[in-house]
Formats: sequence, C-alpha cells, structure tokens
Amino acid sequence: MHIGHIPLANQLFVAPMAGVTDRPFRQLCKALGAGYAVSEMVTSRKDLWNSLKTSRRANHEGEPGPIAVQIAGTEAQMMAEAAVYNVERGAQIIDINMGCPAKKVCNKWAGSALMQDEALAVSIAQAVVEACAPHRVPVTLKMRTGWCQEHKNAVALARQFESVGIQMLTVHGRTREQGYKGHAEYDTITAVKAAVRVPVVANGDITSPEKAREVLAATGADAIMIGRAAQGRPWIFREIGHFLATGEHLAPPLVAEVRRLLLEHLHDHYRLYGELTGVRSARKHIAWYLRSMPGGEAFRQHINTIEDCAAQWQAVADYLDALAQQMDRFPAASTLAADADPSEEQEGLAA
Repeated sequence: MHIGHIPLANQLFVAPMAGVTDRPFRQLCKALGAGYAVSEMVTSRKDLWNSLKTSRRANHEGEPGPIAVQIAGTEAQMMAEAAVYNVERGAQIIDINMGCPAKKVCNKWAGSALMQDEALAVSIAQAVVEACAPHRVPVTLKMRTGWCQEHKNAVALARQFESVGIQMLTVHGRTREQGYKGHAEYDTITAVKAAVRVPVVANGDITSPEKAREVLAATGADAIMIGRAAQGRPWIFREIGHFLATGEHLAPPLVAEVRRLLLEHLHDHYRLYGELTGVRSARKHIAWYLRSMPGGEAFRQHINTIEDCAAQWQAVADYLDALAQQMDRFPAASTLAADADPSEEQEGLAA
C-alpha cells in the first residue's frame, strides 16, 4: 500500500488520539507491528506553534518514517501555512482532521464540525494540497460518516476531496452526533470505498483480529485504523497482522515481555515530558496496561499518589515482577479498551 508515492509497511494504522499518540506511543506501536501512525492533532494557530504542548506533539526525534502529522483548523490559508510549517519540520505526510467529535474542537467549527459546511471543508482540503504539492508531500484526510444520522455526507465529500487531490481517506464509522456511543457502522465506509479511487481506511470498533478481518472483508477498505483498542495493548497490531496472514492466533505476550515494553515506554515518556508532566501523563498508560490484571485497580489508585518518575517506574517494575510469579502471560484479549469512554482530552482524536 502507498500514500501517494510513499510506501507503507502494511495496512495496520495507529489512529491519532490527542493525549495518547505521542512519539513514544507511536514508536512502540510501530515496533509491535503497526505500518503507519499519525501524530496527535497540531493546531493551525500560529500563536500556539511555539507552545510546549505543540512542540511535544511535533516531536519526531528518532521516529521511523513515514512521519505523518495531523493538523486542525477552520481557515484554509491558516491550514495551508500550518501544513508547510510541519513539512519544514519533518512531516512527510499531512493529515487533515475532519473527524474529531470533541466539543472543545467542534464548538470552534473545527474537526467533524467542518462536515456541516462542505464548501469550506473542500476549500481547506484544496488549500492544503496546493501548499504541500511543491514539497511532494501527500495530503490525507480523516472524517466521520457525517454530522448526524439525518445528514451523512461522507460519500459526497469523499468525491470532492479526491477531486482536489486528497490521496487517502480515513472514515470513522460514526457520526459526530454519536461521539463514541453505540456501534460503528461500516456500510458508509463501503460506499466511500466504492465512490473513490484513492485508498480508503476503515476506523471504529476494531478490537480483535477477527473484527479486523471482518471489517476489511465487509468494506473492501485498503487498511484499518485502530485507536482505543491499542491503549494498553500495543501488541494488537502484530496479533492482527499474524492472524490476517495465517488465520491463526499468536500466543498472548509473556508478562516478562510486557514488563520490558512498559518500562521502556515509561523511560521514553519521561524523556519527552519531563518530571512533573511525565509522571502524571504516564498514569493513564500504566492503568490501560494493567487494569485487567490481578489487583490492577488497587495498583492504579496507588500509582495516582506517586509524584516522582523514578518511584513510579520502580513501582511498576515491582508490580510486574510480582505478577510474573502468578502468571506467565497476559490475557489473550481485552474488550476494556474498546468500551472505555474517552476523556475530553483523548476525544481530541480518539478512534
């Protein structure tokens, strides 16, 4: 599979999720079988480009390519400038956010709110494509099925986006009105795939190897994008890849392997965020990894009281050492990641 002229390792993608898919998490998912990962949303507002939050989101140090950056905004010229700004800082692919359902984003008419104004949505796509063309940087776009059940316009918009040069479309199988409630529907994704020639990516409720195979078969999509199901279970990508290739399930990871992965993830996380922010923002990752383990809830509550990175890291190491005495492997799968209700921050771009 390719995005424009850029080849991808496989058809398993990591969804952009604000507050989650930072560089350490993207690198971990890629190491565990994901072929492609998109950054957290980066604002098109110039006055925020030099903020600490944006600089962290735009950090790609040591990350294997292709480097994909998602941008969000409501004005075509600002979005074009934001695209070039990120290209100059290493972005090889620019993704436009028209899928975010978060109120704090939609209230400013960004994210999925743009689907209500098709002319504006298409003008933004065209401006970003034209800005990236001299740099040979392909532009992709992520959207929902529509704003509400009565106004599903993903197919109509997909045709227009393709006509102005968008080179891949990702569709989350819910309307903005649904948020993350109910179940994703794939008929609209199937219709989008039939309507355009560019690659189409299916997103929403893909939580297992079987579901991945089912969605690919049902929609004819070129790839699948996974978000919440990868939280605390980044090895889901290699599980799906193995199942799609062989029809067989991989054995769940050893506790010893998860210990190594999580502790390395924490080290990388602390290096990016520093002491204060690092110890606090790591709590959600630790909770996702360990919530279904024996004593996981009590351990989560304990972790939330620790304000020191070294102490937090050691507590996790000790917990997993003790867990290894009780069991060899993690559970085969968990639906908790898919059932979780994303926080307002994670809703910034959760899948």
